[in-house]
Amino acid sequence: MAYKHTNSKGVTYFLNSKAVILRGGKEQTIYYFSKDERPEAVKEVPAGFSVNENPRNGFLTVKRDR
Repeated sequence: MAYKHTNSKGVTYFLNSKAVILRGGKEQTIYYFSKDERPEAVKEVPAGFSVNENPRNGFLTVKRDR
């Protein structure tokens, strides 16, 4: 089952990940939210990351903890 988060506006989003290759050839995993459950869904927020919500529009992002 995928990780899901409901924002302050009541909309439920599912966390997904994707491996991308940067211009220098390095591979990096990106995390993004979608309204539908996809095959690339993540079961939980990765260690060292947290979910943040933009208070103005309710958009969800995954941010690295410091």
